[in-house]
Amino acid sequence: MKLTRKLAGAGAAVALTLTGLAATAGPAQAAAYNGACGTGYRVIDSMSVGGSGTGTAYLTYNNGWNCVVTVSNTPGQRDWMKASIELSSAKGGGWIDDEDYYTKYAGPVYVYAPSACIDWGGTVGYKGSIWLQWNDHCG
Repeated sequence: MKLTRKLAGAGAAVALTLTGLAATAGPAQAAAYNGACGTGYRVIDSMSVGGSGTGTAYLTYNNGWNCVVTVSNTPGQRDWMKASIELSSAKGGGWIDDEDYYTKYAGPVYVYAPSACIDWGGTVGYKGSIWLQWNDHCG
């Protein structure tokens, strides 16, 4: 079992790899938030996930509710996808996930955090791995 971490910026974006999978490059199209969280949610952050531009995780917000959707950059292609969110105070023990083989997106997953920090992330194409932002969007 292999554990890989990639740290970037104050939010500490982290890629946790639990299996030794190699990234494969392929043509990537720009993903766009698909509105899956519902009416009134606006995108407040996003991150490229899965390596080689395979997907994008979107964090949206509406009146205290945070929502994550992970969108494939190659819609129609069946692939492992995951969308995850938790209150940072749960310290890794409160993840709300949607993960499976999908053709368009994983999620939505929600957490109510009007005055708290959250951890969130997703992946496309890497079962056992996830790209994360920790202790993010506080308040």
